[in-house]
Amino acid sequence: MSGNSRLVYSTDSDNTCITCEKPFRKCACNKEQSKLSSTTALNIYFERKGRKGSGVTVISGLLLSKKELRKVAANLKKHCGVGGSVKNNNNIELQGDQKIKAEAYLSTHEHLQNL
Repeated sequence: MSGNSRLVYSTDSDNTCITCEKPFRKCACNKEQSKLSSTTALNIYFERKGRKGSGVTVISGLLLSKKELRKVAANLKKHCGVGGSVKNNNNIELQGDQKIKAEAYLSTHEHLQNL
């Protein structure tokens, strides 16, 4: 290799869980810890960037399993009467400006009381 070359991609990375020593996507420890911690910062914000003028409400910071996150997203969509989806990094996106309705829903449900 020449002196100005650099590593572009490597499969030798530290993507394993410390406790169960499995890859993060197959980790069983993540599934067990589905409760919110008290230090979790829940963010609800309206975003228009990159959406051709139509905006979405993004709810991030929910530390739930994928199954629980989908349930919460489905109930939020029904409560607000809009469409939406669960995106990567545990983000829930709701169509339109639904900050007030989403905040009201999340504050009234007991499994999300630590918000």
